[in-house]
Amino acid sequence: MKTLRWSIVLMWVLAGSESARLPAAEKPPSAAVELARQLNQAFVEVADSVSQSVVVIRVAHKRSRLEMEDEENPLWDMLPREFRRRLEEQRERERRENEPDRDRDRSDDENSSPHREPVFDGQGSGVVIREEGYILTNRHVVDGADKIKVRFADGAEFDAEIRGVDAQSDLAVLKIDPKDRKLAVAKLGDSDRTRVGEFAIAIGAPFELDYSVTFGHVSAKGRSRIIPDPAMDQDFIQTDANINPGNSGGPLVNIYGEVIGINTLIRGLRTGIGFAIPVNLAREVSEKLITDGKYVRAWLGVGIGALKDEPEYRERLSGVTEGVVVKQIQPDGPASKSDLKPSDVITAVDGKPVTTAQQLKNEIRSKSIGSTVVLDVHRHGKNIKVKVRPEAWPEETPTLTSRRPADAVDSARRFGLTVQGLTKDLAEQFGIEKVEGVVVTEVGRNSVAERKGLRPGDVITEVDGTPVTTPKDFLDAVKKADPKKGILIIFTSRGTSKTEILKDGGE
Repeated sequence: MKTLRWSIVLMWVLAGSESARLPAAEKPPSAAVELARQLNQAFVEVADSVSQSVVVIRVAHKRSRLEMEDEENPLWDMLPREFRRRLEEQRERERRENEPDRDRDRSDDENSSPHREPVFDGQGSGVVIREEGYILTNRHVVDGADKIKVRFADGAEFDAEIRGVDAQSDLAVLKIDPKDRKLAVAKLGDSDRTRVGEFAIAIGAPFELDYSVTFGHVSAKGRSRIIPDPAMDQDFIQTDANINPGNSGGPLVNIYGEVIGINTLIRGLRTGIGFAIPVNLAREVSEKLITDGKYVRAWLGVGIGALKDEPEYRERLSGVTEGVVVKQIQPDGPASKSDLKPSDVITAVDGKPVTTAQQLKNEIRSKSIGSTVVLDVHRHGKNIKVKVRPEAWPEETPTLTSRRPADAVDSARRFGLTVQGLTKDLAEQFGIEKVEGVVVTEVGRNSVAERKGLRPGDVITEVDGTPVTTPKDFLDAVKKADPKKGILIIFTSRGTSKTEILKDGGE
């Protein structure tokens, strides 16, 4: 019996010691950890799903004779393509200067159709937008392409052709023949509903690292003046998701896997500042490229700026705080055939308010060519309606030329201007037609007028809303000017009607 008791005690002790070595039951994850796991899984699912509709685009460019001559040089292919192009242009100029014409012509003929295989020296990204094989990307990705191939995540590769390009939005649509392959089509979201602070996920092939996924946030919307070309559509989504060379043309998506933008630009490597074309614009342009092969946009033919960015104009205006200032009117453009004038402030298009230049462009862009558009305009303290008929954007914007003036007749020099009454001789000298005012015959060096871009031959037609037809009219208006506000002039420069504000000393 005693032995039995000791055996029970021993078993109890051993069991206790064994249970001491067993791990304690795991605590269930907290709500915060579980939420993080769900978010992690969401990113994984988005990356996996969207990647099926993302393609890597390889581009071969036409090879010049000089490039072929250097192909045996191992360093040649290591040079950036743009740098190679500059070297080729320089050497081609030297060759043409030193080569006899007959030899040059024979050499050009021999090299006009090279027999060698194309070299794929460019790469970008794209996204499938229709199961028939239409792929959206950037124009600059395929610019100058001789041959294009697109590759899917599973390695399948297809030849592609350019269906259409739109230079002003930097968008392009490619077409492949998917044969029997069922393509995964990206889900396009609504960039107008995208909010600053949302998650943003970029998928593409930066630095030839295919199907790289980065994430961040939507840092800002409506970014403009990023490209130094006012003709470009600039309404970018800014993101801190890493975008690098090779990401161009790939999608920027939200946490729901919807495409909200097409990655296009970066501001310096590793800065966390990237830009994407809003998907609503991309959708509008791509649909026309698919159906028509081109995108015909409407235009007014005006140079514009947001009133909020023009403090000199704001100081002079009362009764309006937001809108778009008309700074110039293109000769023979749609606006030149309407009652619109430089210095007008456009506040709405067909009743829809506009406060930035890009908003005005967005409203006009998709209007039917030749249809009547009603602009709400603020002019000299009054609100008026101006009707204008948008026309198709010209393929080439007319360039302005300048001529040297003859001896100038002295007039007011307060703003660095010398003006004279417009005579027949001056009109012929400067090529002035169908305009009344005073002609600028001299612009002082480093003067406010020079800094504002005035040139001899410009014709000033109004000062502070008052028409001027003689130097006396101009002088009287200058004398009445408020030095703090300066003078608001309307003038014609080589056929283009413009407006500027001149202040003493350029203040």
